[in-house]
Amino acid sequence: MKDRYCRYCGSPTALQSRKGETREQCTNETCQKIYWNNPVPVLAAVVEYDGQVILIQNKGWPAQWYGLVTGFLEKGETPEAGIVREVEEELGLQSKVESFIGIYSFFERNELILAYYLTATGDIRMGEELADYKIIPIEKVKPWPFATGLALRDWLNKRENS
Repeated sequence: MKDRYCRYCGSPTALQSRKGETREQCTNETCQKIYWNNPVPVLAAVVEYDGQVILIQNKGWPAQWYGLVTGFLEKGETPEAGIVREVEEELGLQSKVESFIGIYSFFERNELILAYYLTATGDIRMGEELADYKIIPIEKVKPWPFATGLALRDWLNKRENS
């Protein structure tokens, strides 16, 4: 472990065994803050636009990777307001939350994904985080077997069965 310091008191931290898990803890006897490394809430959107689905490619992703619009929940923001904000920031679209799809664990990135289905209108203007986007007919969009792909799978299944 690199030299790490407590963000509360500035003392060094050390790895300690707590409740059967190794956790980082402040070594200061007065502080002893434990860093639990809890998952980060991430918002995801299946965005329907003109009866099709928009998939986005973030800058730095491999050329063949496309996914749902995603972003971090900000302090003081509801998940619904946060995902509407993300769609506007990344695509320049006005959107409306139609339904909640589900919650998905993404252990590899220590994230907890809250996925929503949104409808969107307006003219697409790519935000600074995007490299590209695709608009795909709903019947041709294919989910991937992890993270936000599971939300897309569940949304497609619900559409099929309703």
